[in-house]
Amino acid sequence: MKNSHKIIAFIFSLLSNTIAPLQSSVAAELKVNSKPNFVIILADDLGYGDLGCFGHPTIRTPNLDRMAAEGQKWTSFYSAAPVCTPSRAGLMTGRLPIRTGMTSDRNHVLFPESKGGLPENEITIASALKTSGYSAACIGKWHLGNLPQYTANAHGFDYFFGMTCGNDEYLQEGRDYKTSLIDPKVEYFNVPLMRNTEILERPADQTTYTRKCTEEAINFIKQNKDKPFFLYLAHTAPHVPLFRSTKFENKSLRGIYGDVVEELDWSVGEILATLKKNGLDNNTLVVFTSDNGPWTGFQELGGSAGLLSGGKGNGGTFEGGMREPTIFRWPGKLKTGVVMDMATGMDLFPTISKLAGVPLPNDRIYDGYDISPVMFGTGKDPRDVVYYYRDAQLFAIRRGEFKVHFKILPENGHDSFTSKDLPLLFNLNIDPSEKQNIAAKHPEIIKEIIEIQKQHQATLVPVENQLEK
Repeated sequence: MKNSHKIIAFIFSLLSNTIAPLQSSVAAELKVNSKPNFVIILADDLGYGDLGCFGHPTIRTPNLDRMAAEGQKWTSFYSAAPVCTPSRAGLMTGRLPIRTGMTSDRNHVLFPESKGGLPENEITIASALKTSGYSAACIGKWHLGNLPQYTANAHGFDYFFGMTCGNDEYLQEGRDYKTSLIDPKVEYFNVPLMRNTEILERPADQTTYTRKCTEEAINFIKQNKDKPFFLYLAHTAPHVPLFRSTKFENKSLRGIYGDVVEELDWSVGEILATLKKNGLDNNTLVVFTSDNGPWTGFQELGGSAGLLSGGKGNGGTFEGGMREPTIFRWPGKLKTGVVMDMATGMDLFPTISKLAGVPLPNDRIYDGYDISPVMFGTGKDPRDVVYYYRDAQLFAIRRGEFKVHFKILPENGHDSFTSKDLPLLFNLNIDPSEKQNIAAKHPEIIKEIIEIQKQHQATLVPVENQLEK
């Protein structure tokens, strides 16, 4: 009996060593089975061809390349519009901006003096998730309204850090816009950096902006690691004026534009590392995309759409203006690889709602689809049609592999065609650069897509225009 205490200690040690892993396993299982977290990282004016994993030969994007290798690279993912405000409205609401009044033929985007914004009765991803106990943060560029009733805080976000407008706005009085963007200085743009309603810096030091937004995003993740969260990290990079921190100056072979994109890639790496360090990797869907295509009019200061034609603005309804470099990552959940199915930023709302167990309201039309069957490899793509709006006008429609252009602008980013050639028809599976007009060969396809156009336009109801207030 004199050794009984040793036997008891041995048994206790054995039980402890057995129970501890079980407890750890149960805790891990509970974490995995809890509601998923969602992170949307949005670039600003990033071109389809601006990432290493999408073919750029001189911009290094190792973190995004790894994200694509570990997840899914979507090759036919579209924004809702070829400019900032309507595109972001579509992403946030799952609805075409024409339905929410967030697009205009007169004012392409919201400005600091604008009196309108995303209507109070619109439901955002954040406000939908709030009904299911999620915390939500908008960090970076909002651009959906400056007045109190239109801010991120008014649309379901518990926390906001960033700019309410674009980084090229609040231009110093008397300065020429274009020359200020080509050779910028921080003081040229009197943009306020805000935390909720408090102004922290004015003008915001844009050389430190990407770093500060990344730090805020990391802090939000750490503070909310024990409950479900939605992080919307909407960078201003690589929108002109181009600014980067000293750490990234003259690092890229692509010049200052490459420096800015490489700092953006660094930010993505920091977010992914934070998720992993905090045990959130396997329970977090991360999506990286852009609000629209590159601002090609700024030449080397703008991006590249790669093999696609067009870009932001006038050429926006050619593929380069709205087809975005997009990556999904969710370790252990997604079917990894390249996804060639069509999807749009508007699909994120219904997809996230489905994954969070939040039913979609039935009092409005949604233009997004739940694409989770494609993500998980369990079903077919629900989307067969993409609508290409430039401002309030429908310029083109894609159905399956075929795309019809009903309208183009004189400066459309594609020198081969004019309005006299309309309608244009392209097979995007064969000709993603939109060079071979096959309209004369397939009048029946044009007829079918014109009927889709009529059916779609019959669903539109006039609403108050928010960009013209």
